[in-house]
Amino acid sequence: MRRAEKAGIIGGILDEMYPETPIPLDHADPYTLLVAVMLSAQTTDKKVNEVTPGLFEAAGSPEEMALLEVDEIHKIIREIGLAPTKAKNLRRMAEQILKDGGEVRPDWVFLESLAGVGHKTASVVMSQAFGVPAFPVDTHIHRLAARWGLSDGRNVVKTERDLKAVFPEDTWNRRHLQIIYFGREHCPALRHELGACPICSWAATKKRIREEMGD
Repeated sequence: MRRAEKAGIIGGILDEMYPETPIPLDHADPYTLLVAVMLSAQTTDKKVNEVTPGLFEAAGSPEEMALLEVDEIHKIIREIGLAPTKAKNLRRMAEQILKDGGEVRPDWVFLESLAGVGHKTASVVMSQAFGVPAFPVDTHIHRLAARWGLSDGRNVVKTERDLKAVFPEDTWNRRHLQIIYFGREHCPALRHELGACPICSWAATKKRIREEMGD
C-alpha cells in the first residue's frame, strides 16, 4: 500500500474517532498559547495547565511578564521541567515581543527568533492560534508516523516533511492534534500490542510488529 493511500485511510479513522480537536493547553490568546507551548517541553499538558493560571494571573501579557524578575517567574513555574531555563526565556521573550511592537504575530521568522521558541513551538502557535497550515511534530507524532510507515523516523524534520507530503494541507491543523490524541489514548510508546491497535494492526509492517513484540 502506498503511503498516500495509507494516510488517506488513517485520516478517515482519525476523523471518525476525533471529529473535534480541542487544543490541550489552556490559553486565552496567541501570547498565552505561546507561553503554554514553551512550558510544555518535557512536561505534560496536565502539569502546564495546573501552573499557567497562576502565571497568567501574574503576567498574562508581555508587558506584565517583562516587569517580573526571573526569580519571580521561576517561583511560579518551579514544578515545570527545565523551569530555570524557561523562566529566563519567558522574560527575554516578553522583552523581544515588546521591542517588536507588543503583539505575537503570525510570522515564522519572528516567532522562531524568540527566546526558547523552536520550529515545533512556532508551528503550534501558527496552527492553533492563527489557523496557518502547519504540522508540529511532537514525540507522539514522530513515533506513530514511524510505526505506521508514513516516515522512516530518522528525525523530526524528515517526519514533518513526510507527513505534509501524504496528508492534504487543509487537514494538517486538525490531523496533528488527532494523532496526538490517538497516541495518548491508544498507541503508547511501551508495551503496546500493535496487533490490537485500530491503526497499527494493519498499518504497521510485519517486521515492525515483530520488532516491537521482541522489545
